[in-house]
Amino acid sequence: MGELLRGWRDRRRWSQLDLASRAGVSTRHLSFVETGRSRPSREMLLRLADELEVPLREQNLLLLAAGYAPVYTETPVTSDALATVMDAVRQVLTAHEPFPAVVVDCRWNLVDANAGARLLTDGVDPDLLDNVMRATLHPEGLAPRIVNLGEWRAHLLSTLRHQVVHLGDPFLAELLKELTAYPCDQPELLPPAGQIVVPLRLRYGDGELVFFSTLATFGAPMDITVAELAIESFFPADAATAHAIRGAGGL
Repeated sequence: MGELLRGWRDRRRWSQLDLASRAGVSTRHLSFVETGRSRPSREMLLRLADELEVPLREQNLLLLAAGYAPVYTETPVTSDALATVMDAVRQVLTAHEPFPAVVVDCRWNLVDANAGARLLTDGVDPDLLDNVMRATLHPEGLAPRIVNLGEWRAHLLSTLRHQVVHLGDPFLAELLKELTAYPCDQPELLPPAGQIVVPLRLRYGDGELVFFSTLATFGAPMDITVAELAIESFFPADAATAHAIRGAGGL
């Protein structure tokens, strides 16, 4: 348990004093916890994990390593227990039509999508659709249709690098390595200073559609599955895009 806790502290680049001050414990006691000389209470361990922003799944592992029962459940999305949550997700997806919206887990695996998402998946190799990062940047995915592939790729890889550091998930580290190896014939640079968001520019007919996206998560989750869900919604970034999609019946 002490090694796991120290690993999360090192990942956040905090000193023992940083964590002790934030959690309201003495540096000496924290040192004893990390070296195994002292066993923290379950409440203290959860407080330390909360300050470190340890994901719920990893908090359960910390508790088990300390000899405590896990606190957080992990409920399948198809379970009756999550029916109300998934109904709410579906309402959000449907309300966003005709514009695209998808639901992903913390590894960017596709959980659900609305009808508008067809705009993003048309022409994509079906074998890639399980993971939206892979489906977006793979040369047989959405990448050939992205006008500003260098910018969008830089944005996605930056997001993924942050997750690798923040979550410490080996799957994400391997995914980042895979995506980085995909070809790109444009400079992988973020837009210049002063631009509000990174746009997604898609070839469409003789023109292009321009979107910006938002990512929404659940507040105060107590279930691992719910904590790891996110809804990415794409909004038209200009009037021409909104008109093209609405005029085509949502494409």
